[in-house]
Amino acid sequence: MATVSAAPWGGWGSWGNSAGRPWWTPSQASSYLEFGKRFPGANTNAPTCDMSQAVMPASSPLPAPAAGLSLSHVAIGRGTQNYTCDLANQTAIPVAVGAKATLFNVSCIAASSPSLLAKLPDIALQLPIPSSTDQTNPAYTDMSGHHYFLDATTPFFNMDTALHQYGTGAFKKTGSAAAPSDAMVGQNNQGNGAVAWLKLDAKTSSGQIFQEVYRLNTAGGNPPKTCAGMPAAFEIEYAAEYWLWAA
Repeated sequence: MATVSAAPWGGWGSWGNSAGRPWWTPSQASSYLEFGKRFPGANTNAPTCDMSQAVMPASSPLPAPAAGLSLSHVAIGRGTQNYTCDLANQTAIPVAVGAKATLFNVSCIAASSPSLLAKLPDIALQLPIPSSTDQTNPAYTDMSGHHYFLDATTPFFNMDTALHQYGTGAFKKTGSAAAPSDAMVGQNNQGNGAVAWLKLDAKTSSGQIFQEVYRLNTAGGNPPKTCAGMPAAFEIEYAAEYWLWAA
């Protein structure tokens, strides 16, 4: 039975007020400091969560994890999808050239409150992109690590920080499905759509803990349909759940 030590979760009372309304609105939570305060981290008495209770969205059309793998970690990623454009061709389609995101540990929320977890990418997209990796900041006590690309086709997860050593891994895309039609298209639900849900497999099965990663419940991140009016390189903000499976 897989377990993980992660941020504590106190149920709806930690998330809403007595009237049943959520604590968060864009005007109330304007920074990751506020986000982090509601999910205290490594310096608290964090419980051990039974990860077998965390189940990926039933609506996912992606292939199931390989036999023998167990869920190791769930994180919310907040960052940008990156694109380039051919300025000589305004009708060209923007080309994806990777992504970069800060990852925040929500493993215990995934295990105990899946309905809340499904809301977090939309909430995270309304918060500013983390501008510092200062791990003395309370907002970063639940930072799992970072996601970025080694090259145009190799997503990498660096989950080793000064606070946690979860593991690292390089991956390749092996499955893709369009985000649901009701996914948040961008900040304030204004934008070009949510990036696809993905399944990633390890580039090599040896030498790394994580073997498969799923990007689910995406919010934002899609570019405009053409390069008209766009610069040679640009970023589109996004958020998503990342489910990491280990051997």
